[in-house]
Amino acid sequence: MAESKRIDVTIIGGGMITNDLILPSAYHLQRSIVRDIAVCALNVGPLRALKENQELKEAFPGQDFTPYPAIEESPEGVWPDLYKAVLAEMPPRQAVIVALPDHLHYPVVMEALKREQHVLCVKPLVQRYDEAVEIEELAREKGLFVGVEYHKRFDTRALMAKRDYALGHFGAFVMGEAKMIEPYFYRSSNFQNWFTCEQADPFTYVGCHYVDLVYFITGLRPASVSVLGVKGKFPNGNEGYLWANGRVTFENGAILSVTDGLGYPDEGAGSNEQCLTMFCEGQGKTGMVKHDDQFRGVSHCYLDGLGCAGSHFNFVSPDFYRLVPWEGPGYKPVGYGFQSIAATISTIHQMENEVSEMTPTQSLTRRREIIAAADAKGIIATPANSSTNELVMEAARMSILNDGAIVDIVYEGHPHVRLRGAQQG
Repeated sequence: MAESKRIDVTIIGGGMITNDLILPSAYHLQRSIVRDIAVCALNVGPLRALKENQELKEAFPGQDFTPYPAIEESPEGVWPDLYKAVLAEMPPRQAVIVALPDHLHYPVVMEALKREQHVLCVKPLVQRYDEAVEIEELAREKGLFVGVEYHKRFDTRALMAKRDYALGHFGAFVMGEAKMIEPYFYRSSNFQNWFTCEQADPFTYVGCHYVDLVYFITGLRPASVSVLGVKGKFPNGNEGYLWANGRVTFENGAILSVTDGLGYPDEGAGSNEQCLTMFCEGQGKTGMVKHDDQFRGVSHCYLDGLGCAGSHFNFVSPDFYRLVPWEGPGYKPVGYGFQSIAATISTIHQMENEVSEMTPTQSLTRRREIIAAADAKGIIATPANSSTNELVMEAARMSILNDGAIVDIVYEGHPHVRLRGAQQG
């Protein structure tokens, strides 16, 4: 059997998620299916931080990436459009990972597709449903795979719940609550430069994980959204929604309350607080799904402060992402965060190897078949099987900017959102 051809990976965005998850995941995949890795950022600072990251050096000895802009460039310079030149130089049908603030996803994903590149984008894909449809249609036309990094779909607990719900073991979802409170120190990160009231809020940034998860487990589509936010100031003076609470109703009348924020104490034992509870109605009895995701049964107390905020005592989750010893050099990443990235990159790699000897027509047909199969399977989030999230995001932004007004999601005809009670033209 001929040796498989590796693919190149270009990461656009050099911030926290690239440092904490995406680059180490790409490095590990470079040990098997990835060839060259590039990272393109707005300026040199994040690239230098990635290059100097001692943990990554120890975990992936001898591995490196090509930085854009070059490390030698001035630290004062900014290159907002450099990604376009980087994409233009890539061979066709490689992998581009988009790891940027939410409101910047659409133009970068579209540029990557126009340059004949497969895409993995951090969640949410975009903030408007029509943009998700446009991405889906262009990707299908070109036979390019687009994955969305809703990594909770790869959590074993979620997969167990999805199977059991489909088998009727819980009954029908009727009432639930979810929570995801990210660390306070996020306020001092690059968040303060883009996480403003006009662009984002905690519900659309992290609450989308749990709305997607309930849809993933139950198959029920959201029907209406109401989100209230609490504003505050970042250290640089920018105003943003630092807390948010959303209520999502589903097509069967079920209700999910979602509380989010940038405020988990830096001195706290966990890296954040997150959980999901779902109550279900059965025949003469009720069922329940309860996931305490912030505490996975492991706690460590260190001699010196470690973890996100340097705390001594930690609830250590082994499930999302950890670097652990393995049989090869350095360390390897484990957890559903890595598995989510690996699933999309592996699908792209397998697709390109399968069609490598086909004619252009045969290749396009087969790639479209692989994309349709992934859409139908619904494990990897794609524009086709997760665009309900874009309707939720659009409704949530409309609601929070209108003081928590209820926004309905209309699926008939061309799906769209509308303020409840608004005059229809």
